[in-house]
Amino acid sequence: MVNELGLFYIGGMTILFFFWAYGIVSFLLDVKNIYIPKGRQYLRGRKRLKEEERREQERQEREEQLY
Repeated sequence: MVNELGLFYIGGMTILFFFWAYGIVSFLLDVKNIYIPKGRQYLRGRKRLKEEERREQERQEREEQLY
């Protein structure tokens, strides 16, 4: 038979488990809703900057060929 200390221990571990599980779920939702979109935005920005740089370089090369 479980005594009072055992019940207190089981109850405490159950409460701690729920906070632990809530923390994991919260972290995964933050990753999904914050970090992944920010990473995609960063990669799109880098791609756009590289494309603009390439266009500018091509424009300068064409100008140099004209003169």
